[in-house]
Amino acid sequence: MLDMLDERLRRLREVIKPLESVVVAFSGGVDSTLLLKACLDVLGCENVLAVTAKSELYPDEEIVAASALASELNAKHLIIETEEMSDERFVKNTPLRCYYCKLELFTKLWEVAREHGMKAVVDGSNADDASDYRPGMQAAHELGVYSPLKEAGLTKSDIRELSQKLGLPTWNKPSMACLASRFPYYHEITRKELRMVAEAERYLKSLGVTQVRVRHHGLLARIEIGTDEFGLLLKDDVRGSVVSKLRSLGYIWVTLDMRGYHSGSFNEMLSRGEV
Repeated sequence: MLDMLDERLRRLREVIKPLESVVVAFSGGVDSTLLLKACLDVLGCENVLAVTAKSELYPDEEIVAASALASELNAKHLIIETEEMSDERFVKNTPLRCYYCKLELFTKLWEVAREHGMKAVVDGSNADDASDYRPGMQAAHELGVYSPLKEAGLTKSDIRELSQKLGLPTWNKPSMACLASRFPYYHEITRKELRMVAEAERYLKSLGVTQVRVRHHGLLARIEIGTDEFGLLLKDDVRGSVVSKLRSLGYIWVTLDMRGYHSGSFNEMLSRGEV
């Protein structure tokens, strides 16, 4: 297994080298951190610019963490503002929502690249993404954004193992997706409800939960956490506090999804033909 990982890391570096200089779409997550590290190692700090998008779709603490991590890696870092909520096509939350989101992000990243004289834009899509519904990948293709991790055949599991081997602090960081992914398709996204979700998840993390999604069904909050962490929330005193907190945010009903955390759960509606 180690030989295979070494080979994929070598392949990743081969994919990156011809790009010469890059803007890295940097969220501070597992994938983009490994990508940034590889770009820095191959191209040098002067030819790499990490760019993090700030908007209502991302908790403030994630932006702060990304900035600190970029500094730790000695990477040039820029925070830009994206305006997904100004695009009515995004707000309507059709199954193409992610396409419009990435279209906004990648368009602005190319503007940054041209301004700073960088020749390419790269993102952290990996080989596993091809097995799920990812319309944002179409936006990447249309705008000429490279996905070196995917091209090198690296899966999420590979990325975590390589990150640990390289000493990256994100190797075991829980997966993170934009807050819009908490809403069922065709439920119009509002700033108020984004804040509800963000605050609910922030509170649950403060209780020690690591991987969490609060799926927003109007007045009902469906909590997804790892099944091994159910016990954290089901203690009588904690359970009551969770209900009280989420009701104070605007929810009336608070539920725990008995299947536990599952990435992209709303995409199941697509596969079942219910959207």
